[in-house]
Amino acid sequence: MNLPAPSFEAKICLPQRLAAQVGQLVRPLVFTNGVFDILHRGHVTYLAQARSLGSSMVVALNSDASVKRLGKGEGRPINRLEDRLAVMAALECVSLVTWFEEDTPLARILECRPDVLVKGGDWPVEQMVGAPEVQSWGGRAVSIPFLFERSTTATLAKIRAG
Repeated sequence: MNLPAPSFEAKICLPQRLAAQVGQLVRPLVFTNGVFDILHRGHVTYLAQARSLGSSMVVALNSDASVKRLGKGEGRPINRLEDRLAVMAALECVSLVTWFEEDTPLARILECRPDVLVKGGDWPVEQMVGAPEVQSWGGRAVSIPFLFERSTTATLAKIRAG
């Protein structure tokens, strides 16, 4: 049986097409980024809260090489970029998902020109990459406190400890 590709795959956006595709999204636009390696309750709660700050949301994922440079631990990411993109695209709150090879998502932020830049509660606004730029064009930066203290690193440690 030959079934069509899932419709959510249309939300996966090549970085070089991001500016054009963002132009088709309803504003205000929210932007966030991260590894999102093994999706958990903390992630999906955060993403739903971030989306509530606007009408559309772009999520930029760290490439596999970028994750390795972050020092997240041996064997990270667990899930390859193409798999993380698909899982993120399947979420209702996500309008577009893309990625970045660099150490920060600044280039994607500048391409999107979001109205709202969002990071989790471990990122004060003053330390958010792109916050000064977003604020310079009248947008805002928001740090969302964690409702559920979860982490992929802690989950992997628990699994590995047996």
